[in-house]
Amino acid sequence: MSETPSEPSPRVRRLQGFSINRMIPNMLTLMALSAGLTGIRFALDGRWEHAVLAIVAAAILDALDGRIARLLKGASKFGAELDSLSDFVCFGVSPGLILYLWTMRDAGKLGWVLVMLFAICCGLRLARFNVMLEDEDAPVWKNRFFSGIPAPMGGGLVLLPMVFSFQVGDDILRHPWIAGGFLLVLAGMMVSTIPTYSFKNLKISRQWVLPTMLITGGIAVSVISAPWITLSVMGSAYIATIPFSIRAHRALMHTEPGETNNT
Repeated sequence: MSETPSEPSPRVRRLQGFSINRMIPNMLTLMALSAGLTGIRFALDGRWEHAVLAIVAAAILDALDGRIARLLKGASKFGAELDSLSDFVCFGVSPGLILYLWTMRDAGKLGWVLVMLFAICCGLRLARFNVMLEDEDAPVWKNRFFSGIPAPMGGGLVLLPMVFSFQVGDDILRHPWIAGGFLLVLAGMMVSTIPTYSFKNLKISRQWVLPTMLITGGIAVSVISAPWITLSVMGSAYIATIPFSIRAHRALMHTEPGETNNT
């Protein structure tokens, strides 16, 4: 008689499933890290448009890995640490080096100082974010906001001078003082306590599902057909939401000061 292979126990099946589920988000994180590093290589070759698109790809992959981890229930401590490392490289180191190679090296030592300051502030912002995740006494409504600009958004916004220059030319925007101003302002906003909207826990009502899908499809088509105009509009629109997030945060602080997160 031939022996049939025994079925794995339910516990073994669960462990196997968890290992696969944890691998998928981590693979996306590594892809984001690879995209961020590739952006530096494009900058070294003077391929500025490709360098910006590499950072955009890293941001998209970074947005996907966390959501897929929650969807597959594959979140892990290892994945969280890997994600923070990837964010620091992709949105702190890479954009700064791209801008340095693009124009900041013309400012001499001051240009390098500003690039380092931006990367350091990105690292501090990520460290603070990881610590705040462990605060179980924070009000529930705090989940609607970030403290300061998140690292992926900061890494994208700091490249706006390059994105604008692709549309109007390098004559004015490719100046170390303009790029340096963006580096300095974005570095300060990342480590600031300015409340900005967090869209991670955004819930869409049933009647808005189809319009949201259509809008998302329209944005995707726009990024493909007119990437620089689309990125410029998206970046400017995000900046325009900051005053509204500050006002909403202040209103919630006055109306729900005692609500805590007990989950």
